[in-house]
Amino acid sequence: MKVVKIEKNRWEAGLDALRAAYRLFGPVKAKEGHEPKELDQGEIPDYNMLNTRLSPKAIAFPQSEDILEFSLDPNVEDHHIMKEVAGDLTPRAVIGMRPCDARAMALLDLNFDTAEYKDPYWIKAYEATTFVGLACDSPYTTCFCTTAGCGPYHEQGLDVLLTDNGDHYLGKALTDKGQALLDSAGWNDAGDGESVFADKKAAAEAKIVSAIETDKLRDADTLALHGAPFWEDVSFACINCGTCTFLCPTCWCFDLQDEVRGKSGKRLKNWDSCMFPLFTLHTTGHNPRGTKLQRVRQRFMHKLKYFVDKYDTGTMCVGCGRCVRQCPVNIDIRKVCDLLNSHAAVDSCVAEG
Repeated sequence: MKVVKIEKNRWEAGLDALRAAYRLFGPVKAKEGHEPKELDQGEIPDYNMLNTRLSPKAIAFPQSEDILEFSLDPNVEDHHIMKEVAGDLTPRAVIGMRPCDARAMALLDLNFDTAEYKDPYWIKAYEATTFVGLACDSPYTTCFCTTAGCGPYHEQGLDVLLTDNGDHYLGKALTDKGQALLDSAGWNDAGDGESVFADKKAAAEAKIVSAIETDKLRDADTLALHGAPFWEDVSFACINCGTCTFLCPTCWCFDLQDEVRGKSGKRLKNWDSCMFPLFTLHTTGHNPRGTKLQRVRQRFMHKLKYFVDKYDTGTMCVGCGRCVRQCPVNIDIRKVCDLLNSHAAVDSCVAEG
């Protein structure tokens, strides 16, 4: 795929051209930092940021989504029968998401589109979306993407990768969907080629000052990590607020809930969190993860071990650092990952000895 040059004085005109075929989403300034949202007519993305507070995952996996509707009125045809709610599947484009968030969307797809189970709501929305990434030339000090299977110029999950090159952007089409978007915007002037991307990638990666080690996790004994002695210390400060799970671009837990008003009802798909005490509460009253320690352990074991065991594609973390920056009690996934990896290394040495 070719590299194109997009003059910034032609940027807004290109976005306007895209509106004829796409719903456009991008980062905008909000009360607390930047948030990804659908762009109003004439509104353009604001890239004066390091990253958005929330990830763009809600574009394909909304925080609350009506999926079925029904009527309890016997005078209505097909009463008491659930019918699928017709969603808006107009092609949409996310303009300027960070590469870590695009990789996170690809990890979500592993869960929602499997050989055994397929979530039609996710699949339809994901396939309707074109992902345009903006390379991250100034990462947070809490970013550790390069050791989490990602990077500031990572391409997985993207259809187009942009880089800011002063008075213009350079855009690299990575898929046919990406090329179609560039053509629709009229962004087809020849760019400077791959060398600029390679140089800027190296410079951006050199700015990453935080790292994790995960090399021992794949072969580690799952039960040994589950029973490790450090979980009490890790979970001590946690208040089970769920901030980490709602900010995380790879968390996929959801709940189904029916709501009835009068004789009309609907079934909703809502984000949920493994950090909430009610998440695993059974109708019998039994809760297999009734303590804070059990819930904290579940979150980190899922991210850093269970996911590795099931998919063998690295951890369920892209190193965006959101949970590190926003946790109100300063629980740090980097430290937990190092504890797990170090414990795995010790167990391996014991086993070999």
